[in-house]
Amino acid sequence: MNTNIATWGLETYLLVAFSFFLAIMLFSKMRKLADYRSKYSPLIDKDLELKKLIASTAKQQAKIIELQTSYSNKFETYEKLKSEVGIFNDQIEYAKVAFYEPHFDFDSSEEFKQKIKEVRDNQKTLISDKTAIEAQVAIEVGNSKSKGRQLINKQIKLSLRAFNNECDAAIGNVRWNNVDQMKKRIERSREAIDKLNESLSIVISEKFYQLKITELLLSHEYREAKQVEKEKSLEIKRLQREEQKLLKDAENASKEQSKFQKLLDTAKKQAEKAAGEKLEALQSEITQLENSLAETKDKSERALSMAQKTRAGHIYVISNRGSFGEDVIKIGMTRRLDPIDRIKELGDASVPFTFDLHALIYTEDAPSLEAELHHIFDQYRVNLVNNRKEFFKVSLDKVHAEIQKLDVVVDFIFDAEAREYKESLAKTGSISMTKTKTIPSSI
Repeated sequence: MNTNIATWGLETYLLVAFSFFLAIMLFSKMRKLADYRSKYSPLIDKDLELKKLIASTAKQQAKIIELQTSYSNKFETYEKLKSEVGIFNDQIEYAKVAFYEPHFDFDSSEEFKQKIKEVRDNQKTLISDKTAIEAQVAIEVGNSKSKGRQLINKQIKLSLRAFNNECDAAIGNVRWNNVDQMKKRIERSREAIDKLNESLSIVISEKFYQLKITELLLSHEYREAKQVEKEKSLEIKRLQREEQKLLKDAENASKEQSKFQKLLDTAKKQAEKAAGEKLEALQSEITQLENSLAETKDKSERALSMAQKTRAGHIYVISNRGSFGEDVIKIGMTRRLDPIDRIKELGDASVPFTFDLHALIYTEDAPSLEAELHHIFDQYRVNLVNNRKEFFKVSLDKVHAEIQKLDVVVDFIFDAEAREYKESLAKTGSISMTKTKTIPSSI
């Protein structure tokens, strides 16, 4: 009996011990399994992780789109505000500059002036007729129509004064680069005044508004016409000075001719009475005086001839590499007896370097030849607005080829000497000196 109890107790102990051991092993395995799941769960459940990534990406993408839309809207608002500021800001960087197409076809500034007066008279008529700014409905103040009309009339006067002041400021400040800006300023002023008067149903009439716009455009084109006339006047004065100089040269040459003729007559009389070495000296002096007399006579005749032939002159082709760069040439006309004087004058202190001469053509009809050459090279003009600026971006080879097609005789110099420019560069070691070549061309 005791033996059985002891055996049963041992078995029970071993069973409990084994169960405890199994429990420890199972706990250890379960802990390791939990660690593995925690560590490798993204790999174990790929679909779940992929769904999480897709959802996160979509969320971020939506946020990006939202930010882009917000930025786009804010930038559009910024551009609109900047444009609005530009209308009332005289600084050109705030305004868009566009090419201005003339609206009127008048031959002189005086015609513009008369038209401006007519437009202003029409504005005064609208103001007198009380149709410049109108009240669309009648109102009562304190059940009084009379007080209502008084209020309306005062508001109309204030509105008229404000609108006129805004228009006068725009018209007074209009320039070539802000015409559209000033038009919008008048338009915005009208809109602002109409909005303030909305409760009283007071509006600026379309006819009065259009007259203000017309006055703005006329004023701008009037100033442009005045500038063109000023430039034409300066050119006419320059040509008149050249003609006066020709007459002066002819007069001076005639005086020199008389002087040399008197000296020659005196020398000849003395030679009639002289002999030996004195005669030889007088004969040498007579020869020199005869040569000088012939030169002054020729100079006098040429100067007088050019002064009388109002279209005779020289066409010049020049360049200024240091001032304007490669392949920029000027084709102009001068009626001076010595055309080089005009070229030297062009290379005065207003440009850093002197001009180089490539061709000089004498012709009996200089204006026509100049106009023909300008027409040939019109597509190469540097200044597309002012045709009196005679600079062209074209190679000398092409200029020479076109001149060859004309019935003229000319020596063409292809290489620009550009001495001052090259010497300036040589001081910095930027260029080596080159020689100039001349290619005669006669057709």
